[in-house]
Amino acid sequence: MRKKKQSKFPAKYVLLIMTILCAVIIGCSLKTSGSGPVSAAAGAVLAPMQKGVNQLGSGLTNLRGHLRTKKSLEKENEELRTQLADAQQNLNQVQLNQEELDNLKSLYDMDQNYADYDKIAANVIGKDAGNWFSVFLIDRGSNDGITVGMNVLADGGLAGIVIQVGPNYAKVRSIIDDNSNVSARNLSTSDLCVVSGSLKTMNESSLIDFDDLRDKEDQAKVGDQIVTSNISDMFLEGIPIGYITDIKTDSNNLTKSGHIATIVDFEHLDDVFVILQTKDISTDTTNEQGGE
Repeated sequence: MRKKKQSKFPAKYVLLIMTILCAVIIGCSLKTSGSGPVSAAAGAVLAPMQKGVNQLGSGLTNLRGHLRTKKSLEKENEELRTQLADAQQNLNQVQLNQEELDNLKSLYDMDQNYADYDKIAANVIGKDAGNWFSVFLIDRGSNDGITVGMNVLADGGLAGIVIQVGPNYAKVRSIIDDNSNVSARNLSTSDLCVVSGSLKTMNESSLIDFDDLRDKEDQAKVGDQIVTSNISDMFLEGIPIGYITDIKTDSNNLTKSGHIATIVDFEHLDDVFVILQTKDISTDTTNEQGGE
């Protein structure tokens, strides 16, 4: 018996028939009312497709919105960075201007406090190595009337003394230098003492030493102001040096010694005054001078 040959229906025709069927269903759904069976069938077929399309469209819209938001935030962030940089620059300029005003006010106050002396302002332009302005240069010299032995003021107190002069500069030895000695007086008791520079003490406690204070009445105390004495042969009388921070009786039971907090900030020196007169001393302007 011969087996009957089985016929095959091409898949492309199946796809074509389904496409036509879908088109018919869609057409019918458009012509019938929304409550008809054909419309319901079409809705059942198209609703999932429409939902997927809607979700895809919504996702693309959200993605586009996120991209726009990101670009907007990046632009705003860059603008804020620019504004912050400008604000910081303005703040720095204000601080510099305030520092300049403070320096000018300090110089003015100091000028008024020493109105009896002829003075000239100068800028500090250099110093020896180290943290302290123990020996430093100023931008005034012999062309400005500066000579060796002139007293130098800063912050309302004694900074040092001119030890070398050039046409446009001068070198100053400060009172904290190891080679500095100043004849001084306790302003409260009028007792004399010697103030000695000491970089070692400055490094340890930011103080300088005083000794040989003859306090017979035992009246000297912490907080007393120390000024230059009338018997000094290098420093003009009455210039403030600093304040006593500690005091003790020496082993000889005749004198006292201790430490002084200087009025001048020897870690930060920008502007000074030079008093244009000296005590009656003989100096060689080519050589550096030591302390008293």
